[in-house]
Amino acid sequence: MFDLVITSAKGIDDLLLQEVQTICPDLQIKVKPGQLHFTGSLEHAYKICLHSRLANRVLVKLASGTVDKAEDVYTIADSVNWGQHFDVHHTFIVDFNGTNRSINNSQFGALKIKDAVVDQFNSLYGKRPSISKVYPDIRIQGRLWKGELTIFLDLSGHSLHQRHYRKNTGPAPLKEHLASAMLMRSGWAASSDAPLYDPMCGSGTIVIEAAMMAANIPPGLRRRSWGFSQWRQHDSSIWSQLVNDAEQAIVAPDKLIIGSDIDAQMIEVAKVNAEQAGVADYIQFSQADAFESVPDVNKAGYLVSNPPFGERLSEITALIPKFEVWGKHIKQHFAHWHLSLLTSNRELLRALRLRAKKAYQLMNGKLECQLVNYVMDESNCEIREVDTNNDFTNRLSKNWQKTQKWLKKQRTNCFRVYDADLPEYNVAIDCYADAVVIQEYAAPKDIPEAKTRQRLHQVIAGVPAVLNCDAEKIVLKVREQQKGKQQYQKLAQRKEFFEVVENGARLWVNLRDYLDTGLFLDHRTTRHLVQQKAAGKHVLNLFAYTGSVSVHAAIGKASSVTTVDMSNTYLDWAKRNFELNNLKGQQYQFIQADCLNWLAEHKSQYDLIFIDPPSFSNSKRMDQSWDVQRDHLALLENAKACLKPGGEIIFSNNLRSFKLDTAGLEQLGFKVTDWCQKTLPEDFKRNPKIHHCWLLTDAN
Repeated sequence: MFDLVITSAKGIDDLLLQEVQTICPDLQIKVKPGQLHFTGSLEHAYKICLHSRLANRVLVKLASGTVDKAEDVYTIADSVNWGQHFDVHHTFIVDFNGTNRSINNSQFGALKIKDAVVDQFNSLYGKRPSISKVYPDIRIQGRLWKGELTIFLDLSGHSLHQRHYRKNTGPAPLKEHLASAMLMRSGWAASSDAPLYDPMCGSGTIVIEAAMMAANIPPGLRRRSWGFSQWRQHDSSIWSQLVNDAEQAIVAPDKLIIGSDIDAQMIEVAKVNAEQAGVADYIQFSQADAFESVPDVNKAGYLVSNPPFGERLSEITALIPKFEVWGKHIKQHFAHWHLSLLTSNRELLRALRLRAKKAYQLMNGKLECQLVNYVMDESNCEIREVDTNNDFTNRLSKNWQKTQKWLKKQRTNCFRVYDADLPEYNVAIDCYADAVVIQEYAAPKDIPEAKTRQRLHQVIAGVPAVLNCDAEKIVLKVREQQKGKQQYQKLAQRKEFFEVVENGARLWVNLRDYLDTGLFLDHRTTRHLVQQKAAGKHVLNLFAYTGSVSVHAAIGKASSVTTVDMSNTYLDWAKRNFELNNLKGQQYQFIQADCLNWLAEHKSQYDLIFIDPPSFSNSKRMDQSWDVQRDHLALLENAKACLKPGGEIIFSNNLRSFKLDTAGLEQLGFKVTDWCQKTLPEDFKRNPKIHHCWLLTDAN
């Protein structure tokens, strides 16, 4: 008899216990989180390896002891007679879980066990076994918990969830044992002849596991390599008899199992996987849109699926309206069905407008998920209008009506319509033609993530209804304080540019690839003032970004416009903005340079200089860090050297705590005029510190 431990994923301990009691009804089992402990025979261990659909590993205990110092690990491992378990010519590997004060990382713990094993073989045979990290003959596992170390031999080898039928998977594969747990939690596994339908089957894991259950095919039947294959205590006769008995017990299932997916390529992958699993004849595969398709069955069954749940915020904006459509489709066509849906985003499932019967916590690898069960009774099949009437939508609606009146006097199609007006809905909403950008400001740490996500979903659901915009054209971003490389970090690679208009200028914006869009809307009035001042003047635009100020200066008939920025990407963007407005000629110069160094060494002079530096930068392309509060006076002193007599500088920045060194500027010979209110557009007046702005005039 052996002391055995079975491990599995968090959240399915009770299911695993029921399964093991069915496989081996004569065992006395102790349950611990994620583990079952019992004393059993080799046959018990083999049966679980072969038949368990939920277990990860089957471990046989070899030794245990208390660890107060690192050498205790070596001593406990050395107490095992390793020659009874494998030969010197076998390869092995040591896995280790847990730490304490003396074993501060798992690699160190594994090394101590490995040393004890090889030293013992060396002392007895003058040779040592080799380590293999890929396909070891023997897998040893050390588990350290609260100072107690237990050493096991892993009979399963690789994790039992690996059925070896998946030759390919989709982008978010579902672990096989979790798919089995879903089928058990849903109730389908215990039903007699109910149909099973997965409308988003991907690579087919759920329907393949279902077909193996229905056909009574053990999940370990096709595995050829086991942790016990080279174990010296392995009894091949017992194993062969169990395999033979299992093969004789396979049946042709009478349950209808259906898998569909909108991606034809994934359906082909699923068919190949089903063929490898030996269940291709038991599953009906088809290409179909889950939001429109209905299985051809004559009775209600079980819909079990792992739908997309939006790992990135940008995906959620597209998924919420689709899930609302799917919810209506389910209500209309799946009366009396049972639904079981896996998600890591419960709020997304709320878009279905269904009342859940039961929810289970599960782990798909390291991802925390919920399996939510629904019964499509009369109440759940009732279609109700989506109620978007809440504090957020009421405020957004008022803002929208006010904005429409203000827009009649403007010449722009890009503007802000909401800016964290309600603290609990901490987002900014900007319109760019017929597209909408929602920027979620990072929530305070004391607000639960679930609450933040719920409010964000209310925003995403409310915006299309109030602004009458296409949900596909809503872009969602998270805005946090950006430093260094983060200021220019790409969010995507879609390269989707489209044109907007502003006071006679046509400008390219990109709503998805970067945190910012290419156009700072709070500077709309400032850009218009530059346009009005530019006629006949030589204009310099420093820290130019995408050159929108330069475009306005050129449209305003400036004699010349010099555009300087450190980023080639943004400088190319500025050139494209000039081309869009048919602005060509040698009077328009574009210079890629560190603005600070370039200005300090530059000798030409200008009538009008626009400066809008970042609050902080430590880019590797700069000789030193930049802090606008610390360094603005030195910057403006260098700028004055490039200013013609009587010339003007428009200086702006968006550091909320910024204090202008007015006395220092007056000593430099500037007349300082506060333009903070003058340059604040109507749609930004709720947030007067969105930027600071001054007109600095040469007073000499």
